[in-house]
Amino acid sequence: MRSGDLWQRIMRNRRIAWTVYALLAVLLAVLPFVVDAWLGRAWVRIIDVALLFVMLGLGLNIVVGFAGLLDLGYIAFFAVGAYSYALLASPQFGIHWSFLALLPLAALVAAVFGVLLGAPTLRLRGDYLAIVTLGFGEIIRICLNNLNRPVNITNGPQGITLIDPLAAGGVALNQTYTLGPLTLAPVHSYYFVFLACALVSMFISLRLEDSRIGRAWIAIREDELAAAAMGINTRNVKLLAFAMGATFGGVAGGLFASFQGFISPESFTLLDSIMVLCMVVLGGMGNVGGVVLGAFLLTALPEALRYAAPLQRDWLGEVYVDPSDLRMLLFGLALVLMMLFRPAGLWPSSVRRRELVEAGTEAPETIRVAR
Repeated sequence: MRSGDLWQRIMRNRRIAWTVYALLAVLLAVLPFVVDAWLGRAWVRIIDVALLFVMLGLGLNIVVGFAGLLDLGYIAFFAVGAYSYALLASPQFGIHWSFLALLPLAALVAAVFGVLLGAPTLRLRGDYLAIVTLGFGEIIRICLNNLNRPVNITNGPQGITLIDPLAAGGVALNQTYTLGPLTLAPVHSYYFVFLACALVSMFISLRLEDSRIGRAWIAIREDELAAAAMGINTRNVKLLAFAMGATFGGVAGGLFASFQGFISPESFTLLDSIMVLCMVVLGGMGNVGGVVLGAFLLTALPEALRYAAPLQRDWLGEVYVDPSDLRMLLFGLALVLMMLFRPAGLWPSSVRRRELVEAGTEAPETIRVAR
């Protein structure tokens, strides 16, 4: 019996399931304070960024993992959401709307851009789709970088500063509060907001995967012609995948802008798109849990490699390999090893695992059914 099957059998017991959920909730509630005490506040901020990347990874997973549409410009939706929030919550235009209006607006604007990207690419597949989406991401970044003349809209390469934090009822998340023995710093406050948004994103992704729309996406990924022959409107379903994925990116972008207080076009480069794609591929395309795992691993790994320079200096007397170069080397090596030994990812979905079974062999599930 596989570990996944054993886990599912255990979780069918309602008492055990609720106990596990309660323990997980307590762990997530105390996690930022434990990390702050053991590793420092900087690592709490890294967890906050990882939760944002979880939302981005889940959005890209809809496009790449569910629908099978390779998107190399996904960071553009992140940028659109961030600028939609920043322009209306900063001194740039002198407008300071509430985040309760700006986050849905960021999601809506990103969804519109998702449809604008998806509409011209409906007949493209594979490498051609990847090239078009890559170009779309670069077009958005270049436009943001140059929309400072003749009318200054985005403030160009200087970016937008003094962006309003999340605030409601006189409580702003960029302030430090004391609750009894606990000191609630901004990174702690944002952690709980980002955690709630990430959990909602996971819930939506899981529900979409098991829905009729999710099954239509998977059918298109497997064989678009067969899906069309079965009556699936491939045009609308593809556009919906782009729009839904972009919505996740737009919300994450708005949260990122409020968290940072400053954004610029340099925050939304091609490397960031590739990073999100690596999170999806390494974690496990099509599996929500795998995407979450990949997001946390690839967010924490670059920060952990920062310790490589002091260790080299202490042991060798000189820094021979720059940590940034080491990071890209390890990313490339990890991708090569994953494609060779675990092409479905660290935590693959059951469907992807069955797809990648070698020709002439049967999956264990098939063997059990045959018996």
